[in-house]
Amino acid sequence: MTKQMEGRAAKNDEIDLREVLGVLLDRRWLIISVAVVFFAVGCAYALLSKPVYQAEAMIQVESKVPSIPGLADLASLGGGGSTAATTEVALLTSRTVVGAAVDALQLDTQVEPYQFPLIGGFISRRFKPTEDAPVADPWFGLTSYAWGGEALDVHRFDVPGSQIDQKYILQVENGAGEFSLYGPEGERLLRGKVGVPVSRGGVVLEVSGLQGSPGVRFELVKTRRLDVVASVQDELQAVEQGKDSGILAIRYQDSDAARAEALVQRVADAYVRQNVDRSSAEAASQLQFVKDQLPTIRRQVEQAQAAMSAYQSQSRSVDITMQTKGLLEQEVAVEASIQQLRLKQAEMDRSFTREHPAYRALLRQIGDLEGRKGGFQKQVGDLPETQQELLRLTRDLQVSNELYTALLNQAQQLDVARAGAVGNVRIVDSAVVDLANPVKPRKALIVIVSTLLGALLAVAFVFLQRMLNPGIEDPADIEALGLPVYAAIPLSVSNTLPKLRKGKHGTRVVADGRQHLLAVSAPADPTVEALRSLRTSLHFAMLEAKNNILTISGPRPGVGKTFVSTNLAAVIAQAGQRVLVIDADMRKGTLHKILGVSPQKGLSDVLGGKLSVDEVIHPVSGLDNMHYMVRGDIPPNPAELLMHPRFAQLLQDMSGKYDLVIVDTPPILAVTDPALVATHAGSSLLVTRFGVNQAKEIELTLQRFEQNGVQIKGAIFNAVEKRATGYYSYGYYEYKSDGKE
Repeated sequence: MTKQMEGRAAKNDEIDLREVLGVLLDRRWLIISVAVVFFAVGCAYALLSKPVYQAEAMIQVESKVPSIPGLADLASLGGGGSTAATTEVALLTSRTVVGAAVDALQLDTQVEPYQFPLIGGFISRRFKPTEDAPVADPWFGLTSYAWGGEALDVHRFDVPGSQIDQKYILQVENGAGEFSLYGPEGERLLRGKVGVPVSRGGVVLEVSGLQGSPGVRFELVKTRRLDVVASVQDELQAVEQGKDSGILAIRYQDSDAARAEALVQRVADAYVRQNVDRSSAEAASQLQFVKDQLPTIRRQVEQAQAAMSAYQSQSRSVDITMQTKGLLEQEVAVEASIQQLRLKQAEMDRSFTREHPAYRALLRQIGDLEGRKGGFQKQVGDLPETQQELLRLTRDLQVSNELYTALLNQAQQLDVARAGAVGNVRIVDSAVVDLANPVKPRKALIVIVSTLLGALLAVAFVFLQRMLNPGIEDPADIEALGLPVYAAIPLSVSNTLPKLRKGKHGTRVVADGRQHLLAVSAPADPTVEALRSLRTSLHFAMLEAKNNILTISGPRPGVGKTFVSTNLAAVIAQAGQRVLVIDADMRKGTLHKILGVSPQKGLSDVLGGKLSVDEVIHPVSGLDNMHYMVRGDIPPNPAELLMHPRFAQLLQDMSGKYDLVIVDTPPILAVTDPALVATHAGSSLLVTRFGVNQAKEIELTLQRFEQNGVQIKGAIFNAVEKRATGYYSYGYYEYKSDGKE
């Protein structure tokens, strides 16, 4: 037995592709049905879901222009470069830019018309307004829902802070633009008219446009501005089109195409405007710096002029030599350059650290010029003292004059730049929405994915069901347990079989008062042929039995033991032998339902001493050689009655009167009755049902009989229906009496 179990375990660990394919083929209609249902659901979702449109605009970010007109660009000192795309994307999606668009469109006030569940939006979107009918007529008489063409424009909607994110209801009163506003609790707060502001209790409402039939309702919600801005920031996309291209694409998706287009355009306009403002502010800051330096330079000019005049009067020298004049021109040029670079250094001190590459490059330029200036000083030292002093004073005066003139020119240029600042950003493509092709839902993809999902779920369910209920589907598995299979009985599809009904207590036979012996109604059925084969096998198996009593049992309810018992008795009776069938299942026997008779006056009445044996044995209509004994009234102690000597005496008497006595017993794993009956029988068979009974269950059944000294001769593999590579399984039910006949 242990080796057999190990062999089965090794077999279960292997993946049989043929078996897997067979399972799928066996349950193909279930898989197809589920896939079709999901296909229908996917189609319904694709048709009924609200379309989402995408608005898109394009912006170009150009390289930055020199910051101070008249002076070299400071950025060139550090190697130059353009504005990084990541910086511009961050600016474009900043709270300042997005917030300006949210405020302009009043997106913190959400307005939605009441629509009929599921199909309301679908109907509303397909309504085509006309001049005569701008609004759709109500469907089904439901005037509170919007069916197409309804619109509400809110110019202002303010609520107390405690009622943020609360739902308000606006209801159209009549065609004259009148409306009523209901609060979160359903109370009417306001009654107003289009174009007229109304307020009460901290709620302020001004409707600028209203279109809808009387009774139509709109839902108004005032949300926190910060939440709306954050939501738009999350959904707004800004990406660079190509590396270092300077072209930014702005995209936004919304179910309202007009709102999406307006939002993208507002964001683009706000971004361009803030860029211009930023450039103008930069020019203004630089202009202020130049103006602050002008008084200082002017004083230097005045001081240089005064010193020059005083020296000329004192020394009575009004001119310099040609050699001194040449040195003067060179030194003035160098000194003027140094002064200009000093001004740049003062400006850069406000924006850069001393370790910045541009700042360090500026210091290097100043150092080079200072070196040249030192060389000129050596040449000046060789001149007469009078010429040296005159050269110094003349140099100071000319340098101060040139620097003062340069600053005046720069101030004028910066003033012009500030007034006409245009920034370095421009809109290439304005916002546009493709109304013919919404980006969502992607109908084809949704239908395909939903269908595949349904098929996958169905396949998963089939394999899960297979794993949770690994019933035996091959007679060889039963024989591997050491139990010979006497017959494999195929499942009959004949309409003469008793009807089965599934309830909370499991599957049970329905009593309709008709006889349902398949061996009589359909003698050519393959199931009956299998029973004839069983009859032959049983004839030889019982030759060495101690008596002609045969018990038939099963591991659990629903395996078909009563069907096998009755129809086996019928085919044996048709062969000319006298057969008696006894329903020993006094709890829930169904022999009477198959034969279409009453369950009263049966085995329990004989064992209880109420009736004699002759009063409870009856012939089967159409089969003179077959007799039956039903279960009788349901007793409170079936096991005790089977242990009574009357039962042993009954079987002994019937064994002498009939060629074969078949006793239909309850399932052994439910009650101990089958073991009590089988101790009196010469032969015992076990009915198993394919796809239902598991190997461990059959092993436990055999152990239960062996513990009571009963040896099972063989098994009957019932309800076999060959499929691709396996067999279909059937459910089972709880075994107990429910008092129903």
